[in-house]
Amino acid sequence: MTTRGFVAAHARDASFERGLRSFFEYRDLGIKKATEGRVVAHVIRAAAGSDFSSQPHWHETTFQLVYVLKGWIEFEYAGQGLVRLEAGSCVHQPPGIRHREVGHSPDVELLEVVMPGEFRTIEVASVEPPAASGEA
Repeated sequence: MTTRGFVAAHARDASFERGLRSFFEYRDLGIKKATEGRVVAHVIRAAAGSDFSSQPHWHETTFQLVYVLKGWIEFEYAGQGLVRLEAGSCVHQPPGIRHREVGHSPDVELLEVVMPGEFRTIEVASVEPPAASGEA
């Protein structure tokens, strides 16, 4: 007997593909399909030979969690400044928080869980929102 939405993803079957950021590769864990698009979960790792660049942005999400499996990554967050995450570190990125990646180790691997499974990324001029312009 099977249960609707059950999924088990194994490292031995892992397949990584380029995705949202050209300097990362993404391994889909099957959660998006299992939850009918409500949640997406993937392992992200640095893509060898890709140039890093990061524009300040924010995501239209209701939940976003990043857990560092290996290496390190550094972000700049609106109202928080620089935050360096290392293996075992976890961050909850509240909906709409402006941020940008500052850098990462060549061996970085992350687990990211996001709701909803499909979300928009909006690039902005700065991590810190403008004082009076009303820009999101």
